[in-house]
Amino acid sequence: QVQLVESGGGLVQPGGSLRLSCAASDLTLDYYAIGWIRQAPGKEREGVSCISSIDGSLYYADSVKGRFTISRDNTKNTVYLQMNSLKLEDTAVYYCAALPEVDTVATMCRGAYEYAYWGQGTQVTVSS
Repeated sequence: QVQLVESGGGLVQPGGSLRLSCAASDLTLDYYAIGWIRQAPGKEREGVSCISSIDGSLYYADSVKGRFTISRDNTKNTVYLQMNSLKLEDTAVYYCAALPEVDTVATMCRGAYEYAYWGQGTQVTVSS
C-alpha cells in the first residue's frame, strides 16, 4: 500500500525554522514530481513548493520564496522542506503529495492537476 508520511511539524516562534520530511513507502519518488501543499483554517489550499523528478526544477509560491527550500534524496526516498524565517501566516497543515510528471513543475504546483498520492499532513504552528 502506497504511503506518504510527513514529519517534522511542530510549534515554533516567528523567525524560527523547521524541516519537514516526506517519506514514501511502496512508491519510488524519483518517478514523481513532489509537492508540498498547505492549508490553513478558513483559507484555500496553497501549493507551497514542488520539485521535479526529471530535471530537478523547482517551484516556490511567492509567499515562501527566499525562505523555504525543497530538496529530495532519492536514496532515502524522501523529500524535504526546509522552512526558515517562519511567519505567523505560515501556520497550516502541510501535506506532501506525489504526481506523475505531466507538465512543468510550476503548472503542477499551482493546482492544475490532481495529485495521485497524499500524506496525512503535519501541523506547523508559528506563534509567539
